[in-house]
Amino acid sequence: MSDGMTGANGNGNGSAPARAQMISALRGLARTEPVPAGPTGDVEVCELCGTELPPNHRHLLQLTERRILCSCSTCWAQRSGDPELRPTGSRIVWLEDFEMPEEVWAKLQVPIGLAFFMRSSVAEAVVAMYPSPAGATESELDLIAWQELESLNPILTGVEPDAEALVVNRISDPHQFVIAPIDECYGLVGAIKMSWEGISGGPAIEREVPAFFDEMRRRAEAAPAK
Repeated sequence: MSDGMTGANGNGNGSAPARAQMISALRGLARTEPVPAGPTGDVEVCELCGTELPPNHRHLLQLTERRILCSCSTCWAQRSGDPELRPTGSRIVWLEDFEMPEEVWAKLQVPIGLAFFMRSSVAEAVVAMYPSPAGATESELDLIAWQELESLNPILTGVEPDAEALVVNRISDPHQFVIAPIDECYGLVGAIKMSWEGISGGPAIEREVPAFFDEMRRRAEAAPAK
């Protein structure tokens, strides 16, 4: 696991001003949102039936609350068709030539340089989510701004609603972009929350963000070509 900010090649240094700007924004959130206590045990159980789970298990998204549920294989198979649940995605697509001009980013009105964007079938909108000391903070996007981003990057039209998300890292240099399963996105937010220290977050950002993008790139490159 890397201890420094990485660029798209996995070994560069992050932008210090961008990192400082993000920490400043997160510090403002920390003053208004208390950090909840983390779990007390290491054993995970299926949130649908209570069965103990192995480390590598499936997840479902509860659509209304946009909450990730850990699931055993049986519940995943039996409940994936429930109207209030959606299986999380499985593909990872590293976006090497993604286009996001500064003016388009500004129109999305995301206050920090790390966010993931999911099309919600319940909200009938694209929702931006970004980490805070209390977990994922959400805001619905201006549809015209998102359509402008789609026109620059047609691959976004194929992102599966509720199951996948575009993840944007503008605190690295160069910026990084990946389409990832939604449970992986929530996992990043949770890792930052769980390792948050003090007002500024301590090493949470510098450690968890590059580790996430390094892993996403590794898995994308290891995936069989289609």
